[in-house]
Amino acid sequence: MDIPDYDKALYYTLWGYWDDLLVLMVRTNDDMLSKKIQLFLHAFHYSLDERKIMESHDNLLYYLDHAMKYDPSTVMKL
Repeated sequence: MDIPDYDKALYYTLWGYWDDLLVLMVRTNDDMLSKKIQLFLHAFHYSLDERKIMESHDNLLYYLDHAMKYDPSTVMKL
């Protein structure tokens, strides 16, 4: 079963798997998701402004929430 990029991004973001998030940023076909991840990782690693870090983190989570509403989820039939 293939896990959608949005689910992966949410998992990696919530658990702090920044290396996996970086790999996902490069491999995803969703340009907007890639950009949101890039902005968050850049702020997290280089910004001294905590507000900027939190804002980019929240923007990524808001985008994931929005995208997951419109991405058909995988349903497994038993």
